[in-house]
Amino acid sequence: MARELTRAQLVERSIIKKYRKELWNPFILAVKRYELVKEGDRIAVCISGGKDSMLLAKLMQQLHKVSIVPFEAVYLVMDPGYSPANRQKIIDNASALEVPIQIRDSNIFTVANNTGHSPCYLCARMRRGHLYSMAKELGCNKIALGHHFSDVVETTVMGMLYGGQIQAMMPKLHSTNFAGMELIRPMYCIHEEDIIAWSRYNELSFLQCACRFTENALQGQGGSKRLEVKQLLKELRRESPQVEKNVFQAIHNVQLDTFPGYKTGGVEHSFLEWYDRPSVPSGEEV
Repeated sequence: MARELTRAQLVERSIIKKYRKELWNPFILAVKRYELVKEGDRIAVCISGGKDSMLLAKLMQQLHKVSIVPFEAVYLVMDPGYSPANRQKIIDNASALEVPIQIRDSNIFTVANNTGHSPCYLCARMRRGHLYSMAKELGCNKIALGHHFSDVVETTVMGMLYGGQIQAMMPKLHSTNFAGMELIRPMYCIHEEDIIAWSRYNELSFLQCACRFTENALQGQGGSKRLEVKQLLKELRRESPQVEKNVFQAIHNVQLDTFPGYKTGGVEHSFLEWYDRPSVPSGEEV
């Protein structure tokens, strides 16, 4: 008689079978391409309670089972001030999906929501700092976040349209404030629409941001540049289905000698620094 699978086992099976092409393969591609997981790593997989971070937790669990590279993972929930109902939803989902979470508390929502401006920016910075600190206390050398392909593309376009700069979201970063710590994004190559499809297929329900500022934006009560860019890209895809892939490819294929200016290491540079050097191509032929 065949053994009946648990809910968590069914979810795991959907990742490596039904959604292997959409989820597992691009996850492994990112881990290998960007060298995100190395021998001896102890990684804090950061869970916010949303669809992205919960999928990340399941992907990292599966990787831990099959990887020939020995590493450890802990599953960290940093509670920034969730309502009791939202906190319980995270606990219930983690239990159903068999993710052994550790919860640490903070007052980030209270501080950020009482600031005079840019609460989302302040909240993001504070959450990052708390995650690094808590992960270090747990003996970790890396934190893993659930940012995905769509986040990368949207962030790049937002920077160009609203920030006046071409700035991408890196697949991994060294922390500037926590020595020896790194941030990695193992879902870098996974599309959001595939995460949504996986979630719906498994009839899973996750948190949104759970912050009143985000809730207002989602209800049309406040502006969200990310939502504007998301809608713009959606419209562009109707005529050019490859538009997001082209943006993603572009940040991997920057032609630096065609830029009039760029910044590296915090230092601004101009094309005039090399323009009159005969051995250096101008980037364009007449």
